[in-house]
Amino acid sequence: MTSSPLTIWSNLQLTGRALAALQSGLGPHRLVRAAESTTCFQPIGRHDPALAEADVAFGQPEADQCASCARLLWVHLASAGYTTFVGDDIRAQLIARGIPLTNSSLVYDEPCAQHALAFMLAEARQLPGSIRDQATTHAWNTPPTRAASFLLKGQTVLLVGYGAIAKRLAELLAPFGLHLVGFRRRPRGDEPIEVRPMAELADWLPRADWVIDILPAANDTAGFFDQPKFVAMKPGASFMNIGRGATVDQAALLAALRGHLRAAYLDVTSPEPLPREHPLWSAPGCFITPHVAGGHEDECDRLVALFLANLDRYQRGLPLAGRVY
Repeated sequence: MTSSPLTIWSNLQLTGRALAALQSGLGPHRLVRAAESTTCFQPIGRHDPALAEADVAFGQPEADQCASCARLLWVHLASAGYTTFVGDDIRAQLIARGIPLTNSSLVYDEPCAQHALAFMLAEARQLPGSIRDQATTHAWNTPPTRAASFLLKGQTVLLVGYGAIAKRLAELLAPFGLHLVGFRRRPRGDEPIEVRPMAELADWLPRADWVIDILPAANDTAGFFDQPKFVAMKPGASFMNIGRGATVDQAALLAALRGHLRAAYLDVTSPEPLPREHPLWSAPGCFITPHVAGGHEDECDRLVALFLANLDRYQRGLPLAGRVY
């Protein structure tokens, strides 16, 4: 618990309304703006001198600089991902100094879950093909489109990486009558759907109609969806990635799309932006959005509101929302 005024550092590109809300919501605390600003999900890759005088970092600070800042007390990331903070050395240094790391998954669970639901409904109702026909041939492909459409009811969906986004997606999917199975390293046992340890995923891949990747980028998730996993998926299955591009072996995904997979819906790739000449753009059944699943019109306002609520918790010594470690 602390009652002393704090220095809050931020490098976020905020709308005028969100910045005004942050400044007014800080009360006695001092806001220090970084020399360079960035989006909520894109680290700049350079140190900022102003961070050295901060008690709290809000935005996308450089992980190694956070570990070396003697004054820093808490880091709150304006993203659901925390890729640059997953290294064992960074984690160990922050934990040893008692510096909590929190993220903004509670801002992004709803839009990301809705994006995933939109992907699923688009495939079930064959929207990509109709949109393509409208933009090109103007063909009236009624019989094949009706024949290719399907109902989600009764299908098996694997939510790989059961966190805030997967939990919300499971809630949105509940009315459709699907068999939902979540996967995480260590199931807690109190999850609202069936959740199994990640070690059992291989047993479930041949049964799944949908495999949804919601994994964070980490040392043990790099290339997690590799050639053996794609080969294990049943013919006609669909794959989705709204986690991180680095978790997928994209060459293996391409081979599967040219073989037995029905479709792939990707909001993230590696690298980003995906080069114009990359074969995923024209792969059969592959549909790509440019890392926008978390986007929504009041995104900045909600980021600020979450941070201010967490700041209040921090000052009162209460558990922080979205704590990573």
